[in-house]
Amino acid sequence: MLKEFREFIARGNVMDMAVGIIIGAAFTAIVSSMVNDLINPILGLLTGGIDFSDQYVVLSGNVPDGASLDAARSSGAAIFAYGAFLMAVLNFLIVAWVVFLLVKAVNRAREMTVRKQEVEAAPAGPSQEELLAQIRDLLAARAA
Repeated sequence: MLKEFREFIARGNVMDMAVGIIIGAAFTAIVSSMVNDLINPILGLLTGGIDFSDQYVVLSGNVPDGASLDAARSSGAAIFAYGAFLMAVLNFLIVAWVVFLLVKAVNRAREMTVRKQEVEAAPAGPSQEELLAQIRDLLAARAA
């Protein structure tokens, strides 16, 4: 059984998956920073600084007027936190868009590299001298 486990771990796709998870975790930090530090402030400027994350409706219980979402939650009241949900959906869409753009850029770079390698690996055709020698040999064979 230990031998089978070693073979399973040594297979390429398991190692590829492990590398993908590690890179994905590091990539998450980059995307989160891009969203939180670059895109969200710009959206805040465009929307006049509106932040829906603190918006809620009290379904039952007592919550002081103007209380924050955290205060409403800690009061024990049943609340419908629609603002936090809307902000989570908006952040998801922003993150998905950023990931799409980054994957698109990586794919474009990969395609350019593959094309360059194909051009470099393409067999060179015969030189002009080799073609002339082949024509000469064919003409000589016909004449004979």
